Amino acid sequence: MNFFRHRPLGLLAPALLVLVAGCSTADDSDTVTAPTPDARTAPFCRDLDKVLPRTVDGRRRQDPEPRSAYTAGWGNPAIILRCGIVRPPKMVDPKVALGEDPDAVAGGVNGVEWLMEKEDDGTWRFTTSKRRAYVQVTLPKKLSGPDDSAQVLMDLAAAVKKAIPKGLASMRY
Repeated sequence: MNFFRHRPLGLLAPALLVLVAGCSTADDSDTVTAPTPDARTAPFCRDLDKVLPRTVDGRRRQDPEPRSAYTAGWGNPAIILRCGIVRPPKMVDPKVALGEDPDAVAGGVNGVEWLMEKEDDGTWRFTTSKRRAYVQVTLPKKLSGPDDSAQVLMDLAAAVKKAIPKGLASMRY
């Protein structure tokens, strides 16, 4: 069963208009918890780290502490990327696939499929789908608006496509 329908960027824009502020696991701090990907996933994440852009949405790369091949950051406050996370529960929620969950939307940006989840604090988190590793991107609360969010995902798409092949990621929870 395919829970994710391909939606062009044009359909993604209305979902992003709901975005009031980005989300962050690291808001204004300098530390980020690095994921612990399994042996099958870790090489993809290390490859991604090597091809990530120097800038995202005009912000220079400044990786969070502790340094890890599984995390990256841009700007201050930082846009944070974590590779090798466990599958988000909403990724298998039929309500998301049917467009019936107001707190999660599936869509694609430049050839990369994303699950966009609204957090309890009203911010959003973005996680790749249909790739051999899950990549999660969070935005600082100060970075808001649909244009900012879309640009971040567009800037990361080429690296994700290059390093993380299409397919099923590990089923770890």
